[in-house]
Amino acid sequence: METKNIVLVGVGGQGTITAAKLLTTGLMEAGFDVKMSEIHGMSQRGGSVSSLVRYGDNVQSPVIEIGSADIVVAFEKLEGLRSMEYLKPKGKMVVNDTEISPLSVVIGTNAYPEGILEEIESKIDCRVMSASKMAEALGNNKVTNVILLGSVIKLMGLTEIDWESIISKNVKEKFIDINVKALHAGMDAA
Repeated sequence: METKNIVLVGVGGQGTITAAKLLTTGLMEAGFDVKMSEIHGMSQRGGSVSSLVRYGDNVQSPVIEIGSADIVVAFEKLEGLRSMEYLKPKGKMVVNDTEISPLSVVIGTNAYPEGILEEIESKIDCRVMSASKMAEALGNNKVTNVILLGSVIKLMGLTEIDWESIISKNVKEKFIDINVKALHAGMDAA
């Protein structure tokens, strides 16, 4: 199998790395060779976070070059705009329509850009999701990451993997049910 490349981007505290770890675990259990790398930046201060996941028969490096991602999953829309360059020409992006102001906006030195989703949609194949609102509707906004994970699983054709088992082995017991619901909500919305 040809190596597939997935980039997950967000803001510290959104669960980007947790989603990437669940994805990596499921892919490994399915028998793929998987490499993952993380870039934290100022993640604990609301800064950018990205996780790169590569899988296939024989993956040599965790690095995903600009212009080579099959899919980019943006947990926040400005992070999506910043990460479009990772997509290959026929790649897809999933964008959570959430807005989290970076520090420069919070302190008033910049304004949050307007028209981000329109700009993204005008340039690439993009699926905008209200994953944060979907998570709130499920009763826990912390499962936004698993909703977005579900959309990746569906779009990448990975639904045959036992993701419920992956979640049950890697999430605290009291949060298993809500995460399984979130997974299915993301798959259904993809």
